[in-house]
Amino acid sequence: MLSLEQVLGFVVVAEEGNFRRAAERLRMTQPPLSRQIQKLEREIGVVLFDRTQRRVELTAAGEAFLVEARRLLALAEAAPGTARLAGSGQTGIVRIGFTAASGFRFLGRFLNHLERALPGVEFVLSEMVSSQQLENLRSGRLDLALARPPVDGTEFGSRLVHSEPLVLALPEGHRLAGADGPLPVRELGEETLLLYTPGQAGYFADLVARVLAGVSYAPAHQLTQVHTMLSLVAAGRGLALVPETATHLHPDGVRFRPLDGAAAGPVLLHAVWRRELLNPALRRVVGLLGSLPPS
Repeated sequence: MLSLEQVLGFVVVAEEGNFRRAAERLRMTQPPLSRQIQKLEREIGVVLFDRTQRRVELTAAGEAFLVEARRLLALAEAAPGTARLAGSGQTGIVRIGFTAASGFRFLGRFLNHLERALPGVEFVLSEMVSSQQLENLRSGRLDLALARPPVDGTEFGSRLVHSEPLVLALPEGHRLAGADGPLPVRELGEETLLLYTPGQAGYFADLVARVLAGVSYAPAHQLTQVHTMLSLVAAGRGLALVPETATHLHPDGVRFRPLDGAAAGPVLLHAVWRRELLNPALRRVVGLLGSLPPS
């Protein structure tokens, strides 16, 4: 193992081209410096200097080693500051999970907010449904989840970060597509509605079931992703209740109408994290959740 003292001695001798001047610059005597360089050459296994009575010159191996030696010294000088930044949460990595629907509009605004406040932190994204996000939080593969409720408050910390209404997606030319204004849910009676998969999309499945309680509709398909629903709506396969941010996708052949009153939701999104907050950068992120700009 090389020591930083050896590396520094080598760099100074290379810069001075003379052991005596190098020793004076290092505030040491010449014999121990010469022994230090000889030991370095033995450990590396190559001769670093051509020595004469008046001057020492770098060999080809010495020229190559000088580049790496200077880089090593620069890293050693920067390391304490880097460690302090990481310990304070100003640098590091935060792994964030998110649902596909949260990526339509909220995710970009959220990341912009974090990166402005924490430019030294790297954010690594993984798209997955809420249940998978919570499992990855438990296992430590994620630091933060952007997930749908419910959230176990004994296991996780959480904060509501986004709320939006449900809207109705319907094909262009549908009898309900021509009108404006909020649509009463009772108008969906006898319509064919695309539904959410109870397991993977359990939050939306439960929410839509509550909204449509008492409405006599025809169920069709059970899907997980909103963009898949919209493609089937455009194909005339049925109507769908989707979060309002889905309107920003502007799918061809699809119209959107707001829903009347309580039927509009809301659709909730929480930031969720393990309570111990071992990652200093994550502590910084959690502290920024209360200052998110409005949508």
